Amino acid sequence: MLLKMRGKGMEEIKCGESNMCELEFSACADQLSFIRAATAAEANKAGFCQDVIDNITLAITEAFTNIIRHGYKECCEGQKVILKMEQLKSPDGLKIVLRDFGRQVEPCEICGRDLDDIRPGGLGVHIIKSLMSSVKYEKADGEGMMLTMVRYR
Repeated sequence: MLLKMRGKGMEEIKCGESNMCELEFSACADQLSFIRAATAAEANKAGFCQDVIDNITLAITEAFTNIIRHGYKECCEGQKVILKMEQLKSPDGLKIVLRDFGRQVEPCEICGRDLDDIRPGGLGVHIIKSLMSSVKYEKADGEGMMLTMVRYR
């Protein structure tokens, strides 16, 4: 079964009974509700409890916000992001890959600010790393970045 859904700025959601889900959507903040809902649905399908689903959804929210803010420098008009999710077996978990087509940086340069620097903002990377089992940033082929996050049960 293949579910196709279209929304403003969203190209297509391909999800169903398989262990894979792929979304392509515009890199605008108004798409966040779609990405959060799809991520929560896949995490639920993978068998996570609600607290962990909420944590995974928070991690994806932080990652998407960072793409808009840092990858596209807040100029997301006409830009896209691809989200791929895969349910893992042995060990059970959920693999999430976010691919953008914005500015490339060296993965080793992606880090949160010093936690001793008490002020609002700048904690997204820390939050993502604390909520997910593994986090890997890579330069994507051609342009943009790829973030791979895994959460095990």
